[in-house]
Amino acid sequence: MRTSIATVCLSGTLEDKLRACAAAGFDGVEIFEQDLVVSPSSPEQIRSLAAGLGLTLDLYQPFRDFEGVTEDLLAENLRRAEAKFRLMNRMGIDTMLVCSNVATATVDDDAVAAAQLRRMGELAARYGIRLAYEALAWGRFVSDFEHAWRIVEMADHPNVGTCLDSFHILSRRWDPEAIEKIPAEKIFFVQLADAPELSMDVLSWSRHYRVFPGEGAFDLVRFMGHLVRSGYDGPVSLEIFNDVFRQAAEERTAVDAMRSLIRLAERTSIHLQEEGNGLGTMELATLPGVGEPLGFNFAEVKAGDPEHIRTLLYQLGFTSLGQHRTKQVELWAQNGVRMIINSQQADGMSPGISAVGLDVPDAPAAASRALQLKATPVTRRSQANEEVLQVVAAPDGTEIFLCQAEPAGPGWMSEFGGGTTVPAPGSITAIDHVNLSQPWQHFDEAVLFYESTLALSPRPSVEVPSPMGLVRSQVMHSSDGAVRIALNIAPLVFDGAGDGSGYPQHVAFACSDLVSVARTAVARGLEFLPVPENYYEDLEARFGLDQAFLATLRELNLLYDRDADGEFLHFYTATIGNVFFEVVERRTGYEGYGAPNAPVRLAAQYQGSRA
Repeated sequence: MRTSIATVCLSGTLEDKLRACAAAGFDGVEIFEQDLVVSPSSPEQIRSLAAGLGLTLDLYQPFRDFEGVTEDLLAENLRRAEAKFRLMNRMGIDTMLVCSNVATATVDDDAVAAAQLRRMGELAARYGIRLAYEALAWGRFVSDFEHAWRIVEMADHPNVGTCLDSFHILSRRWDPEAIEKIPAEKIFFVQLADAPELSMDVLSWSRHYRVFPGEGAFDLVRFMGHLVRSGYDGPVSLEIFNDVFRQAAEERTAVDAMRSLIRLAERTSIHLQEEGNGLGTMELATLPGVGEPLGFNFAEVKAGDPEHIRTLLYQLGFTSLGQHRTKQVELWAQNGVRMIINSQQADGMSPGISAVGLDVPDAPAAASRALQLKATPVTRRSQANEEVLQVVAAPDGTEIFLCQAEPAGPGWMSEFGGGTTVPAPGSITAIDHVNLSQPWQHFDEAVLFYESTLALSPRPSVEVPSPMGLVRSQVMHSSDGAVRIALNIAPLVFDGAGDGSGYPQHVAFACSDLVSVARTAVARGLEFLPVPENYYEDLEARFGLDQAFLATLRELNLLYDRDADGEFLHFYTATIGNVFFEVVERRTGYEGYGAPNAPVRLAAQYQGSRA
């Protein structure tokens, strides 16, 4: 599959955009007219730069408001078009996107539109240019891709074909199956965009809220399936109008874009194989198949001064298994739950979650897949006799260790010593979930990363009120719930929320007896995150709890939730730096996260930050 991307997707100058696209691995680009108009580089210089970067210039766009006009206006439109054809020759671009008329069409007659497109095609042929006619979803007379194809068919000119844009088709709920009825040689170009489900006018939806494939709600796999079966084998390009993407670093956005196309190609290939009714001629990417993560291997907190983190872990029943023999890294454990405290190159650094280790069925395959999906590899210093671990960086910078699942426990544990040799046999039994804050402008990127590289599935996102604004949260999880990673967008008013680094994150531990863990923690001096009395009065009103049980919740600052599947008890520690811990007890089939209690936690943390 030949990949392309419109320069309108990215921030920066045209030259910056070309370099970012090449670095991300795209085959070509669409030149958005405004990017060229404002560039100080000549068309010849842009052509030379693209060639030097190994990029083809696949499309010049957009040419607006051509057909369905009076004869006088048509003459002006042809003059305008010829000027662009000469420009395209200078750039070496042979295809122009012609959008269905929105502003100047006054003749609602397909025969007239076809005749005018044919005249444009005749002019374009003199310059070796092809015209890809696209139905805009808000076109005055032509808004349906099948309608656009009928006009192209009537125009009956070898230089006039159609452009298919997934947004214009799927936003209007048109059935993409009709793509297969269009001759492949008359599909001159294809543009892809995903989008969230929103209730708004389609123009605003298109101009501001498009996202990359896999980051929205459109069924692009089915769309691509029909496209492949049509026999089309030209560029598959991204055209994303998104205010956030055009403010973010172009290199990062380009990588996110390329990852989305690679993942879409893989999903389309699987879809076509499952349907078994034709694969077409387009070559689709294949990636190493990986199973879901089997569980958490460890979580890591990095801190310049780790004393407070050590104290919290001790109060929760963890024991120290000593320090790494060559690094400033400590291992703490309870049963099979492992926590790393990393003090390397951390002078003056506030505590925060820096890494998560995941047990996977095949670590080399998982690492290979992540790298092919454009994940950034992370190299950690190790000695010859130390275990080599596969590590990649998540979009927020958290290091993800892909650890080979070992029934007897990870081999790297033997590299630690000097502490207690046997983990404490307390009530904490697993890492239940890890909560990571995300920069607001890269939230969709993070969801796609965890879904595509780690085979985690997104649960529906929720919004939780806090004194600082709404917090959007989305959980990525394995099918059995052994791995749960909650992604939160920090409120913009929060100090440091521009990159997500200042917003608290946490590790939640699962236990078999929360009250026992809480009493042990109290005995060891733990100060819980305080819960107001108003909460317990509301709890009593909502659930009618036994008074003795309610008294225990009050005494230990425990929180409670219940749904049709079971009960949920949990408590939080105070925040140290940028991290805190949660302990949870799930009873029977409860699968949530105590969302009704999140505002209590957020309000208490807000009060604590102001103390």
